[in-house]
Amino acid sequence: MIKMMPFFNNSPFGMGKISKDCITGVKPPGKPSTLSESEPDSVSIESAVEETEPKDQVKTESRGQDSALGDSHAPSTQANGSCRPSSECRDSPKKKGIKGKLKDAFFNFRGGQKIANLTEKDGAVTDKKPLTVEQIREHLESDQFFDATQQLIALERALYNNLGGKSEEELSREQSTVESLYELLKSKVFSIIRNSIILAPSNPKLLRHAVYAIEEQEVEDERYKSEKPPDKVVSYRPRKWKEVWMDTVKQSVTDRMKDIQRTSSAETLSTTAFCFLHMGRTMKEDMITVVECIKQHYHAQFNVCSTYAECYHSYFSSQLQLIAEFELGDKDLYLLLTWVQNFYPNDIRKNSILMKELDEAKLGSLLPPKMIEQLEVKYMYNEAASVKNWLAKSLEMEVKRWTEEREPEKLDGRFHSELAIDVIQTIHGGQKRATEITPELGKQLSIVLLVELSTFLKSYQKALEEFKEKNKQHSYFQATIIANINNCMNFRDHTEKTTPSAQDSMRLKILGTLSEIENLGYDVLLQDLFLELKPIFRKFTQSKWLSCSETMNEIIQATSNHLSEFKTLHDPFYQGIMEKIHGHLVREYIVRLIKKKVSLKTPELQQNLANLISTHASHLQSFCKEKGSKATWLDSALPKLAEIIRLQDSNGIKIEVATLANTYPDMSKKHVAAILYIKGNLPNSEVRSILSILDVSTKSTTSCESLFSAIKIS
Repeated sequence: MIKMMPFFNNSPFGMGKISKDCITGVKPPGKPSTLSESEPDSVSIESAVEETEPKDQVKTESRGQDSALGDSHAPSTQANGSCRPSSECRDSPKKKGIKGKLKDAFFNFRGGQKIANLTEKDGAVTDKKPLTVEQIREHLESDQFFDATQQLIALERALYNNLGGKSEEELSREQSTVESLYELLKSKVFSIIRNSIILAPSNPKLLRHAVYAIEEQEVEDERYKSEKPPDKVVSYRPRKWKEVWMDTVKQSVTDRMKDIQRTSSAETLSTTAFCFLHMGRTMKEDMITVVECIKQHYHAQFNVCSTYAECYHSYFSSQLQLIAEFELGDKDLYLLLTWVQNFYPNDIRKNSILMKELDEAKLGSLLPPKMIEQLEVKYMYNEAASVKNWLAKSLEMEVKRWTEEREPEKLDGRFHSELAIDVIQTIHGGQKRATEITPELGKQLSIVLLVELSTFLKSYQKALEEFKEKNKQHSYFQATIIANINNCMNFRDHTEKTTPSAQDSMRLKILGTLSEIENLGYDVLLQDLFLELKPIFRKFTQSKWLSCSETMNEIIQATSNHLSEFKTLHDPFYQGIMEKIHGHLVREYIVRLIKKKVSLKTPELQQNLANLISTHASHLQSFCKEKGSKATWLDSALPKLAEIIRLQDSNGIKIEVATLANTYPDMSKKHVAAILYIKGNLPNSEVRSILSILDVSTKSTTSCESLFSAIKIS
């Protein structure tokens, strides 16, 4: 029994001084009751408690110290006005015995936080008496854990400090009584902990009581481990309620994350989407409750926010990993990555209320980085395949519409097709979905989809060429071609605006294909005009030049008659087709000038021809500019040729030839020689000298189209 004295002396009813600031007067309990045959067996435990108490003073420690502060109400933590033992208790200059050292150790274990005086609302109590077993049970049944916990600990201490003289049967009965009370307390407390998320906002006092009971058991475990004699083992200590608390929190989280019926959605979602929504919403809302309503009731040692956060994160992560192991469809894979890479880190972990606590928990990602990388690669492959499939279907439907005997729709007076809109929306949708997962994934997928767009446009070009060859008798052949030329504007805008600078080569490839489609359309639209102009231009070679003024008027009139057909083109393409016409008129004029094979022997005849060419050039330029051509690069061609014919000085001719060759680098010696042939008075030696200028002339690359390369010289 001597060895048991430290454990006995530090029981809730042992000797010791308590700060007067924290505890009101406590009366000593009465004498032990006299046992009778009719009294319950529990009385012997109560008697044992009273027998171990000094009769002049009752002492409480730890949470037991605070039993004088209230009957069945929870204490307030230090944050709400806690009390610590006064300096008389903690820092007495007197030499401390083992009890004093244990008190200091206990105080340090609690982190300096003690139970404050209860408010009037909670009801202060100034007279504390030991409770009977039945009273303790009644307190527990009515969820009054404060006094019941203290008294139950006192019963437990008394039982194990007064083992001598008791039969095994009596000891077993009393032990069973104490443990039955503990089982009841444990059941009540952890039932509350399991329902903390629901109870905390509506009944915080009940949660405070439950947390208090757990904390007191942890304190008693520490006391037992520090005071337990080597030859004495209490089988029920340590009770390790903090571990039970952690398991209970984990099970509570699991139950709430599994209870999908609690979540409702106004939208019709797939099973997978609804599952993700439930888990994400549950974690977010529950963690807000933990931070705002639960954290305050626990001491810091419990790390309550981190504990809850780790449980929610662990469950969420395990479920996602399980789902990720299956062969997911495109939508489910997108949802999985969106939750892992977007919603969870941005909407939950960066929530203003939760961010600090979740950062401290160091949760990490919901899925391992390697798995995320594999899923993203699979997602991009699936998305690219899906986009490719949709583009192919869109083109198939468009080609089908071409063959129908219906005029294309008009939008703002221009022939219109939905193909470009459908294609761009499909590509944009793929990029947008990937960007919603992460911006980096969006960039990666945009590169993949650029390749798909380039491939699609080649297929589009091929389909249009086939239509051109097989459907020339179609009632709306020309209107359909115009609608497809107009499509290119949307494709161009999309490519120019969305292609990153790092993909400039792909951008140029796509724009090149679009130019080919546009030129294909221009060639179809201009075919009838150019056929009509051909015999008119031929008149230049059939008549004398000086009598060809009316021929130029015919050319301009015939051209003007066709322009109204092109008004259903979008403005950039109307301008484009006018520039094509402009180039054709200048080129055909040069062809007739060269093919006339006339040699003028006198400077006067050469002067007259030069003046005529200049007049025609001015007439053509004015007409084309008025109709919308901005091909200013063509303006100098005919005037420069006229100047070469007019000049008689060899050096002057060389300058003009060099200038012309610099502007039109596709001009060859054959072209220059054909023009010089008109100057019948120019010696062959000078012709050769002039042609040699082309060997050293600096070639310009500023012209946007070739002019002379299409003119064949025999």
